[in-house]
Amino acid sequence: MKFGLFDHVDRSDRPLAQQLDERLEFVAAADSAGFHGYHVAEHHATPLNLVPVPGVYLGAVANATKRIRLGPLVYLLPLYSPLRLIEEICMLDHLSHGRLDVGIGRGVSPFELNYHKVDHDKSREVFADAFEAILYGLTHDRLDHKGPYYSYENVPMELKPLQQPHPPFWYPSSAETGATWSGMRGMSFSTLGSVEQAGRCIAAYKSAYAKRNNGTLGSGMIGVNRHLVVADTDEDAYRIAQPAYQRWYENLTHLERQNISGPRYTGAMFADVREAATRGSVFLGSPETVRAAIERQIAALGINYMILGFFFGTLPFADAKRSLDLFATEIMPKLAPL
Repeated sequence: MKFGLFDHVDRSDRPLAQQLDERLEFVAAADSAGFHGYHVAEHHATPLNLVPVPGVYLGAVANATKRIRLGPLVYLLPLYSPLRLIEEICMLDHLSHGRLDVGIGRGVSPFELNYHKVDHDKSREVFADAFEAILYGLTHDRLDHKGPYYSYENVPMELKPLQQPHPPFWYPSSAETGATWSGMRGMSFSTLGSVEQAGRCIAAYKSAYAKRNNGTLGSGMIGVNRHLVVADTDEDAYRIAQPAYQRWYENLTHLERQNISGPRYTGAMFADVREAATRGSVFLGSPETVRAAIERQIAALGINYMILGFFFGTLPFADAKRSLDLFATEIMPKLAPL
């Protein structure tokens, strides 16, 4: 069982330069503590994400760490030139000395895509075309691709990824359709939401992966994203988490509230931190309470990777760091053998 970190880098109550400095110190601490990976979101024109150019941010993270794997979860492919993204992926793979994991997606928010003049209804087709071009470019000396949205002819691929044939791909989804797509292509996978919803997606992923892999799952990583606060007591954890989670949820739903007539895409998340904990999307409590809750989810979902959001909303750096330290010393060693 492995453990990683997920981070929206959403707006807090501190200056952004301070917030970013704190993040780098925090990820360096997670690196020293033996966490497997650090995954960062990409969102645009929203307080949910203040690092909308993940490649720039991850370059700094790569320089601040030594062992932890890192990568976007996800790159929003419809917003990129495939050729330009191939080059960024190769650069980051070398800057991190082969520690890059590449999450890909089409973008869950129609509002963010519309700000970039991308039609949400066509974004799945754009995503698929972009992915085929990127995969080809990473694995060939010349990029040749003719698709409905992107076309390249005989473009020299001077940059190659350090990891061969390419860095691992991830495709996260909170829907069974996306989970199936990921499994059919043998990618690593993560999901979120309640235990019941996550379970359906993981089952769809495993079924699709096994069909492409002669009935076995192989070595792919199967993860679930959860927020987490560990403190000395259960009540301390709730007290610390409540205001920070409230700000994070406000950041999460900001664009929906600004575009009331538009579609709701945050239905997998819960407004109240206690409900979120009851439904399984947040772990809160003492080390023993959190360890037991995580162990139950591992058994229920059949996963081999837990991706934890320790740092969110207005959570003070000291509380996030204390939570990380308690997890690394009192929880992770007991769960790692599972």
